[in-house]
Amino acid sequence: QAHVVESGGGLEQPGGSLRLSCTGSGVSLERYAVGWFRQVPGKEREGVSCIGATDGNTYYSDSVKGRFTIGRDIANNAVTLQMNSLKPEDTALYYCAVPLNPNYGSCPKNFRNAGEYDAWGQGTQVTVSS
Repeated sequence: QAHVVESGGGLEQPGGSLRLSCTGSGVSLERYAVGWFRQVPGKEREGVSCIGATDGNTYYSDSVKGRFTIGRDIANNAVTLQMNSLKPEDTALYYCAVPLNPNYGSCPKNFRNAGEYDAWGQGTQVTVSS
């Protein structure tokens, strides 16, 4: 069973940057695809990005493409989300998760479908405000 822990959130001004990390716990995250999601109270969980393991493919939602970059920090058993040019609408609780077995090495064809993932972390809060 894979486990992940999110970190790196905080308060940032519009136009600023944050880097989130999704760290594997008890697993080598290098072998797993990882998806990033975000959620605002009262709204559905929104898929943001995903990175594959077996193929290395990356995917982004239209709302973050060109501003966010997903990558791997192998030395720290982590997947990162570099968030640049932050906007107030990026404010949310950010989660990471891995795909359901047996296809844990690849992003789901619909990478934004939260139902395709399990082993969610606790989330890390990102707040973008002046």
